[in-house]
Amino acid sequence: MFTRNKALFTFILLAIVIKIFSLFPEAVERYYSNGIYPVIGKVQRALFGWIPFSVGDIFYAVLVLLLLNKLVVLVRKLRRKETHRGYWLAGLKQFIWVVVLVYVFFNGLWALNYNRLGIAKQLNLQVSTYTQEELVAVMETITERLETLDSSSLLTRNDIGKKKLLFSNAVKAYDSLAVHNQNFDYSFRSVKPSIYSYLGNYLGFTGYYNPFSGEAQVNTTVPLFIQPFTACHEIGHQLGYAKENEANFAGYLAAKHSSDAAFRYSVYFDLYTYSWYYLYNIDSAKAKQFSARLPVIVKNDYKELKEFNRKHRNPVERVIDKLYGEYLKANQQPSGKLAYNEVIAWLVAYYKKNGKDAI
Repeated sequence: MFTRNKALFTFILLAIVIKIFSLFPEAVERYYSNGIYPVIGKVQRALFGWIPFSVGDIFYAVLVLLLLNKLVVLVRKLRRKETHRGYWLAGLKQFIWVVVLVYVFFNGLWALNYNRLGIAKQLNLQVSTYTQEELVAVMETITERLETLDSSSLLTRNDIGKKKLLFSNAVKAYDSLAVHNQNFDYSFRSVKPSIYSYLGNYLGFTGYYNPFSGEAQVNTTVPLFIQPFTACHEIGHQLGYAKENEANFAGYLAAKHSSDAAFRYSVYFDLYTYSWYYLYNIDSAKAKQFSARLPVIVKNDYKELKEFNRKHRNPVERVIDKLYGEYLKANQQPSGKLAYNEVIAWLVAYYKKNGKDAI
């Protein structure tokens, strides 16, 4: 008879196998990221993509309610002094079950992609430490892109406020990119507005990927000019680019291939923010020169974003921010939340390989 103890032992053994497998990036890239995972992702998106609301968000809500119920029961038993050794042992066993199951399914369904060779290997990019001159050259190009897109992006900005158009244009951007590189083929759409968008404004997220349902969620209550790049970023996660810098780069490649100026503006707006951060830490005077060059429309967007963030700032956000940073560090991203900014290293490598016109 296959008892619960045997089942638990089997899952623990499976977790150990997954952990050992994750230590070999070449094997992960070949057998998982380019073998098993694409099938898993397509099946998930085919199963849940057609449903108009986020199944994963409902799953998270049910999970939270179950945990709250467990907490309430525990508090009641403690107050009534009904706990005993058997109760705590059973609770410990349940906890081990939860941890092992989450680990196995989280990694098996998606998170092993944190351990792959990644997008730099696919594109033959030599990502390394870059010089200030190289950073300035890339910033010069990004600024020029913003200078040419500022007005044209406004023509379709209000249109992407319609969620259906926002998501379909993100898919089209990847379709355009896939013509040049099949690694970015995106079959079976599953991009949806987050049920928790308003809550996300106070917790500090603009989008996220649910590895248990394969859905990409976008916070559609943030300023419109942010949403296109967020949608492309989350699709990047769906395609197996787990690390934030790699999802950012996949999103960049897709958005810049979009026929919609609002998408191209959105990605260069974000890249400017990331690169400006690094330049300011190296040469604040030079960074301020770039700031002065920005068109009025871009400056106004930065003011709107700053005010939006100020309006929603709260102590809980700082706690969530810290916890998320630790999560990233635990998943092969030692710089924590700065991993998003590290897309600039990929961009510099891309610039050095393909030239200014490719940016």
